[in-house]
Amino acid sequence: MKNPTMSYPEYLALEAQSEVKHEYLRGDVWAMAGGTPRHGRLAANFSGELRTALSGRPCVVYGSDVRIRIEATGRSTYPDLSVICGRDQIASDDKDALTNPVVIVEVLSETTERSDRGEKFAHYQRLPSLQEYVLVDQASPRIEVFHRQGNTWVLSIFESASTVRLESVGAEIPVDTVYADPRGE
Repeated sequence: MKNPTMSYPEYLALEAQSEVKHEYLRGDVWAMAGGTPRHGRLAANFSGELRTALSGRPCVVYGSDVRIRIEATGRSTYPDLSVICGRDQIASDDKDALTNPVVIVEVLSETTERSDRGEKFAHYQRLPSLQEYVLVDQASPRIEVFHRQGNTWVLSIFESASTVRLESVGAEIPVDTVYADPRGE
């Protein structure tokens, strides 16, 4: 068994003083990669559309500055977007981390895609509140939604000219709007 390199309180002290965000898993800490302009635009577009779709509902869309704590596995991460409906539930060991997202959105990149689809998704699945996990492809207009049905995750794929349906929050988002660039680029 590997000895932890950093305790969680040490990690929190690092995060409080660092200009770079770090993810945490049982003592291992790693800096998050910076995003591309396309990554930023896709996350911002999805966020804007999601906020509009949730207007009037008791749900909040959080950006990548909000830490999600998966207490069952000891992981802390910063998803590109998360949706919390109802009251925020704060982690028992981290006053700045939330534990009850209903939806998590990750914009895929070459450096994160493998983890987003595999190891990180396995951690997210341990969040009892999580109902949908959304992957936004940077290379082409393709959005994958994994929807929890009991103990099973069912994949739906949405491409250009279709509308993403997030059943857990009753939101519909046109794929082409997420990928739109008002500059025509």
